[in-house]
Amino acid sequence: MLDTAVMFATACLGIALLLTLARLLKGPDACDRVLALDTLYLNAAALVVLYGIHARATWLFEVALLIAVLGFIGTVALAKFIERGDIAD
Repeated sequence: MLDTAVMFATACLGIALLLTLARLLKGPDACDRVLALDTLYLNAAALVVLYGIHARATWLFEVALLIAVLGFIGTVALAKFIERGDIAD
């Protein structure tokens, strides 16, 4: 039963990744693209967690946490760049 749920969730996240990628490429402005990139990071972390559940590999949960933290840092940096035009200040 767990394997079926993991496969269904993986398929749903795969569809979500494709739709988010389309928004990232098509987005009308930079804010939409930043939000799409943030969503891609979250979906990628969720896929890694699902694979960790499927493979019963606990180290993949740490990888998912690393992806989420890097995604957050990237989103903050991009938002700061859009707002100010510079990241360093």
